[in-house]
Amino acid sequence: MPSPNAVSVNPGMFGRFVKGKERILIALLVLVVVLSLFSDSFLSKSNMLNVLRQISTNAIVSFGMTLVILIGGIDLSVGSIMALVSMITCGMIAQAGLPIWLAVGLGLCLGALLGLINGSIIAKTTVPPFIVTLAMMSMARGSAFLYTNGKPIRVLDGGFNRIANTFVGPVAMPIIYMVVLLVVIMIVLDKTKFGRRIFAVGGNETAAIFSGVPVARIKIVVYMISGTLAGIAGIVLSARMYTGQPSVGEGAELTAIASVVLGGTRFTGGIGSVGGTIIGCLLIGFINNGLNMLNVSSYIQTIIMGAVILIAVYFDSLRSSR
Repeated sequence: MPSPNAVSVNPGMFGRFVKGKERILIALLVLVVVLSLFSDSFLSKSNMLNVLRQISTNAIVSFGMTLVILIGGIDLSVGSIMALVSMITCGMIAQAGLPIWLAVGLGLCLGALLGLINGSIIAKTTVPPFIVTLAMMSMARGSAFLYTNGKPIRVLDGGFNRIANTFVGPVAMPIIYMVVLLVVIMIVLDKTKFGRRIFAVGGNETAAIFSGVPVARIKIVVYMISGTLAGIAGIVLSARMYTGQPSVGEGAELTAIASVVLGGTRFTGGIGSVGGTIIGCLLIGFINNGLNMLNVSSYIQTIIMGAVILIAVYFDSLRSSR
C-alpha cells in the first residue's frame, strides 16, 4: 500500500503554473486583445496596475478557496468572514485604542477561529460543507452588522491606512501581498507533505484514509487557512477604504469560486493549482475592467458574472466526465 508521501503531483512549481492552462491563457490573451481594440487606455501601465490592485483581494480569498476545493469542499462564508474581521479589527483600533499590530493580529486569529469552526464541523460530522459554510456565512454577516448596528467604523490612524495605501515604486502593497501569498501557497502545494496530502484527500478520500493521511486534520487546517486569508482580504479592503464596512465582501465567495474553477481546479477536488487560480482572477478582473471602460451597467456585469460561473462549472463537469 502506498505511503502518504508517495502521492503524485505535477512536477515543478513553475511547470504547474503553465501546464494544463493553455486554453485559459489563450482566452485571457484574446480578451486582452479585444478590449485593447475598444479602449486605447486599456493596456496602459496605470490601468494594468489598477487591475492588479483591484483583483488582489479577490485573489487572496481565491487562494484559500482553491485549497478548500482541492480537498473536495466549498466555503461560502469567506465574504462574511471578511466583513466580520474587518469590523472587529477597525473597532479594536478606532474604539478600543489597541495598537495596530495587535488589532490586526487578533483580527486574523478571528478569521482562523471561524475557519476552525467550519473545518471541525465538516471533519467531525456528516453535515455537508455547503450547509456548514452557508450557516457560517449568515452568522458572520449578521454579527458584522450587529457589532455596530450596521454602521461603518471610520479609522483615522494613518498606520492602519498605510497597510493598503503604501506604494513600492508604482506597485501598491495589496499587489505585493497577493504575489507573496501566491508564491508561498505554490511552494506549499508543490514541495511539502501537507500539499501532497491536500491532493490525496481531494483525489480519493477513502484511499487517503487507508494510506494513513490524517484527513480530518487536513480539512480543519485548510478551512483555517481559508478563514485567515479571508481575514487578510477584509483587513486590506478596510485599510484601503479607511473604513470598516459590514457589507464588505458581499458576493466575494461567488467571485472566488468562479476564479478557482476558471483556473482549472476541478470542482470535485484533487486537481488544480493556485497558478490557474491567479489566471482566473486576471480573466475576471479584465472582464470587469473592460466593461467599466465601456460604461456597461453594473447590473449587466452581475449577469455576466453569473454566466461565467455557469460556463466554468459546465466545462469543469465535462473535464471530470472525460
